[in-house]
Amino acid sequence: MNAPLRIEADTLALLWQLSARARQAPSEETLGFVIINESLSLIPYRQAAWWRAPAPLPGAVAAVSGLPQSDPGAPYVQWLGQVCRELEERNSTLGEGASASRPADGREGPVAGMSGDGADAADGPALDWPYAFASDRLPEPLAAEWDAWWPAHAIWVPLSDRTGRSLGAVVFAREQPWTQVDEALLAELARVWSHALAAFSPRASWLARAKLTLRAGKHRRRLLAAAAFALVVPVPLTVLAPAEVTPKDPFVVRAPLDGVIDKLFAQPNQRVEAGAPLFALDSTTLASRYALANKNYATAQEEYRQTAQLAVTDDKDRLDMALRKGKLDQSAVELDYTARELARVRVNAPRSGVAVFSDPNDWNGKAVSIGEKVMLLADPAHVELTAYVPVADNVDVVPGATVTLYPKSSPFAAYDARIDTVAYRAEPTPDGVVAYRVKATFVDAAKPPLGTMGTARIHGRWVPLAYYLLRRPLASARQWFGW
Repeated sequence: MNAPLRIEADTLALLWQLSARARQAPSEETLGFVIINESLSLIPYRQAAWWRAPAPLPGAVAAVSGLPQSDPGAPYVQWLGQVCRELEERNSTLGEGASASRPADGREGPVAGMSGDGADAADGPALDWPYAFASDRLPEPLAAEWDAWWPAHAIWVPLSDRTGRSLGAVVFAREQPWTQVDEALLAELARVWSHALAAFSPRASWLARAKLTLRAGKHRRRLLAAAAFALVVPVPLTVLAPAEVTPKDPFVVRAPLDGVIDKLFAQPNQRVEAGAPLFALDSTTLASRYALANKNYATAQEEYRQTAQLAVTDDKDRLDMALRKGKLDQSAVELDYTARELARVRVNAPRSGVAVFSDPNDWNGKAVSIGEKVMLLADPAHVELTAYVPVADNVDVVPGATVTLYPKSSPFAAYDARIDTVAYRAEPTPDGVVAYRVKATFVDAAKPPLGTMGTARIHGRWVPLAYYLLRRPLASARQWFGW
C-alpha cells in the first residue's frame, strides 16, 4: 500500500480559493475563464482548453487558455476539437462495458489503454479520474500534428454530474510529466467544476436520463428483468364508471289525465303513507264540464218525464218517449264519466314510501299528458346500484361480476355489490355519454342512502399487466388503422 500523498498548506489554500471562485461564478462563461486561466496558480501548464459535452448540445471547444473567445474556424481549435471528440468517444465506449474501481495506489485509476504514473490497467478504468496521455494514444492523423500545437505531455480531466452524465472535460498540456499530486489536485478541482457546471447545464431530457439508467451492466439487466416480470403479472381488468344508488322496484306515479299540475302536497324525499295526497291537477275545466253535464242530465230527465206523462194518452208521444230515454241515458253516462274524471284530479299514494322527484317549482303549473311520470314512490331500505359504463371502457361486463361503489360524499366508505343485469344496447346518459346501463344488488347488510352518487369500480377477468396497460392504446390504434 503506497503512502498517502503529502500536499503543502499553501497548495491547499490555493485549492480552496479556486474552489470558491468556481462556485461563485455568475455565468458559464466566467466559470470557463476560471477553469482554463486561473488554475495556473495551482497546477503549472502551458495550454488548457475546456470541452463541452456532446449532449444535449453538440460537443465543442468552449474556451481556450490565452484567448478571450475561441474561434471555431481556427486550425488549432479544429484540431483540438477532433482530439477531444476522440477522447470523449473512447471514454464513453469504455464506460459502457466497464465499472470504476480504485487502484492499489489510492487513486481512482486511469482509463484502460491510457496509463498514468504508476497506474496498472488491470486495476480497471475509472471514468471520473484525470489521466495523462501522449501523442501515441491518438490516431495517426491527429498524432502527426501534436508537436505543432502541444508540448509533450497532456492530461484529460473528465467532468460529470452526480448521476454520471458527462458535462465535458478540461485538457491541460505542458512539457513536464504529470505527477500523482497533480492528478489528485485536478480530480478535486474536477468535482468542484462539475458541481458548478451542473447549475448552468441544460436539464437532461427524460429520454437521456432513461438511457443513463439503462446503460450496460448488471443494473440494467436486473431492471429489464424486473420490468419483463412485471408485464406478465396477472392483474384484474377493472373499469371505472359513474354510478348512483337508485330505488329497486319503485312505484311510478303518473298523471291520470291531461292537465296542469295545480299543487304538490309532497316534498322531495318526503316519506308518505298509503292514501296520502301527492299532487292535484287544475280542476277548472273539468268542473265546468261536470256542471254542464249535470245540467244536460237534469234537462234530459225533465224532458223524459214530460214525454212519459203524455205517452199515456197519445201514441205519438209514446214513440218519442224512447228517444227521450236514450238522451237521458247518454246524459247520465256523460255525467258519470265527468264525475269520475273530476275525482281523479287529486292523486293519492297507493302505498307508503319516499317521494322521489325533482324540485317542486319545476312541476307547479307544468302541463302534463296522461301517463306522464311525475314522481316515484321508493322504499329506502330496498335500493340497488345503477352504473353507466362508457362504450370505450366496456370490459365484457357480465352478470355476477363484482362491483365496488366509492361514494363521493364519503371518501373512506365502500360498498360491494353484484351485477344483476347489463343492458345489451348502449344509450345516451343525461351527460351525453353513450354508455351501457348496469344494475347491481348490494351484498352487505349496510347499504348507502338512496340517491348517493359516486364512482363504481367494476372487476373483470384477470389479464397480464401488459394487456391492462396497452388495451386502450391498441383499441384506438386498431380503429384508426382498421386492423
